[in-house]
Amino acid sequence: MNELRNLASLAKPKMAPPLHKSFAPAVLANKAFRELARKTGRAVPLVIGLERGDGSTSVYSTECFDERSEHAGLNLPYAERLVKFLLWQRGGWRVTVGGPKSVGEHIRATYAPSGARAFDFDFMGGVYEHPFTVEITNPDKVPPAAEGTMKLGGHLDGCRIGFDLGATDRKVAAVIDGEAVHTEEVVWDPRPATDPAYHFNEINAALKSAAKHLPRVDAIGGSSAGVYINNRPRVASLFRGIPKDLFNRKITRLFQDLKEAWNGIPFVVVNDGEVTALAGSMSLNDNAVLGIALGSSQAGGYVTEKGEITTWLNELAFVPVDYDPQAPVDEWSRDPGVGAQYFSQQAVFRLAPAAGIDLPGAMGAAERLKAVQKLLHAGDERARRIFETIGCYVGYGVAHYADFYTLRHVLVLGRVTSGDGGSIILKRAQEVLQAEFPELAAKVALHLPDESSRRVGQAVAAASLPEVA
Repeated sequence: MNELRNLASLAKPKMAPPLHKSFAPAVLANKAFRELARKTGRAVPLVIGLERGDGSTSVYSTECFDERSEHAGLNLPYAERLVKFLLWQRGGWRVTVGGPKSVGEHIRATYAPSGARAFDFDFMGGVYEHPFTVEITNPDKVPPAAEGTMKLGGHLDGCRIGFDLGATDRKVAAVIDGEAVHTEEVVWDPRPATDPAYHFNEINAALKSAAKHLPRVDAIGGSSAGVYINNRPRVASLFRGIPKDLFNRKITRLFQDLKEAWNGIPFVVVNDGEVTALAGSMSLNDNAVLGIALGSSQAGGYVTEKGEITTWLNELAFVPVDYDPQAPVDEWSRDPGVGAQYFSQQAVFRLAPAAGIDLPGAMGAAERLKAVQKLLHAGDERARRIFETIGCYVGYGVAHYADFYTLRHVLVLGRVTSGDGGSIILKRAQEVLQAEFPELAAKVALHLPDESSRRVGQAVAAASLPEVA
């Protein structure tokens, strides 16, 4: 804890969030760490490799202190937070640490069944169906990068169906040569469903409804919250009611069964964050787009400079953004300072007491968020400070993400940005970028998409996922 506190002390924001003065932006701490290591004249390489289930690998190279340096203790929290970011951005079941032996041993002990990051150990092993492993080697021995990008999206030819599966509604669109000729939204409640047949029948009913408006169906593309590997759900909140044995036997092959029901036509399903970013890329007619959705939790998606979707996880809800040792703790992963507590309605509820706003616990999450948004609309300065604080988080968060993504555009969306809050968040985020990171501010544009157009755009983008031979 003391080592993390020392690392956090390197972060000195010019624009501290109004309701969170102890905020220690990860981007500033990391930058100061690297500069301090270089000033010693004895900085040494630190290379992190990550291997995913499809054999693709990512490599991230940086520097740290020589083990003989008086500051070598800072290596441990810096490397641990770096590995945490990379695991949830890129994904991986095997982590290779090339650098000082003490760093590799710390990562191995931390990401272990009884370590502080046991959640990550279990999660990554389950997602990629390999025992999670940490290997220690020299920097020049880390396997080279072999990124697996998927040439998905932007295929507008033919007659297609696109769908988006949300927690409260499912949307479907019939698309001909890139134009939506029919869209439909149906309210549903999939999370309590314990029978896999419910999901199959509901999704298939949506597809059949869209197909009525097409002369034929050439391909089907869809998006859904969760982690999907090769069209297979690995972790997804929509299926939380399904017992584990049925999930493994039925849900993991749900979309393969749907594909077979549609005569084996091209059928692709990916995380909804990826499709949000793809929809943004298509509407902007440009690439290198990161989407950040501030909803019940945080969702993310990324389109590369080449207009491709990666095989990365992009689960930004678990990525560290605040190095303050007393940062709020994520209730699922039990890790402090990660995105879910900063880029979601959870941030609104956490900041409300600091702003002097009492939100009765008996109120549901949606009602509490609307109550704060109503106060904001009425001109309540307390509510305004909540959204200004989140705007600071977004500004420093975007700068942090820019160290790991090539960015030209960032879409900021989700229910927290509805109403007046969205413009306040965006304005304060832009002010942070201009004050702290002027070069980045000149290169990266922040966008607040129109929600109604995004909903249709999401379905069209999903429809464009598969390539038709």
